[in-house]
Amino acid sequence: MRNLAIDRQELARRQARLSDLQATLSEQEQAHRKLHEQVQAFVDRYSDLLGPLYMELDALESQLHTAMVYLHEALQRNGVSAHEPIPPKASALPPMLARLPAGAPLPAQPAGGLQDLAPPSLKQLYRRAAMRFHPDLAGSTVERQRRESQMMTVNKAYEQQDRAQLEQLLIAAGEAPERVTGNNSLAMLEWLQRCEQAVRGRLRVVQAHQAALLAHPMHRLWAAIVQAEAKGLDPMGVMASRLRSQIVERRRELYIGQRLQPDSGLAQNFLHQRRLRVMGTAA
Repeated sequence: MRNLAIDRQELARRQARLSDLQATLSEQEQAHRKLHEQVQAFVDRYSDLLGPLYMELDALESQLHTAMVYLHEALQRNGVSAHEPIPPKASALPPMLARLPAGAPLPAQPAGGLQDLAPPSLKQLYRRAAMRFHPDLAGSTVERQRRESQMMTVNKAYEQQDRAQLEQLLIAAGEAPERVTGNNSLAMLEWLQRCEQAVRGRLRVVQAHQAALLAHPMHRLWAAIVQAEAKGLDPMGVMASRLRSQIVERRRELYIGQRLQPDSGLAQNFLHQRRLRVMGTAA
């Protein structure tokens, strides 16, 4: 049976592995933070330049839809068949970028770090075990039976000079590892294991957020814009120009729509063309 004391080389190996994991986590957190800042700056730029234009276009679409509803109702009153106007959809604003939550601190290291004490003798271990498991300390019949079974195990381990078995029994019963094995290497090992689990868990969170950011539509648009601007193009200016052209066109439509007579063929055709455009935009 393996001795419960963990040698220093094993602890050093675990500590080195934890340090490597922490370094990897730090690198990936920094890479994610940098990319998030770049994409967020682009989202802000996009919203500042195009947001007001989208809002104006949406307002015109809403006014135009109201005018079309009035025109449709007037045509119906005049006995003219026409499809009911389709409400326009509001322009989609850039979706929010998810923020990486702050990481939790690592578990606290055992007080004093790794400690080396004079290990107790086999006889001392046996006496401690007897004091913990003696049947006379039982408070019930069931507990006494359990203690009797434990004392049989303790006596057998002492007879066979099985120090590791006595150590296991005492630690399982709540004895401090350093008082049983002569050092607290087990506590240090468990602490390192908990730290490693925490770092691996945080690493999974960072990687999931990075994957989501890379798949985000604004990241894809940012990458395309950066590539185009590197070639000397002005894609954002082109997008703004197109929106302004649409605004001019909607103003013209609104001007015409508000002045059409409900008894003319032009009104029916205007409603039809408007419906086709809105359906095409929705598609």
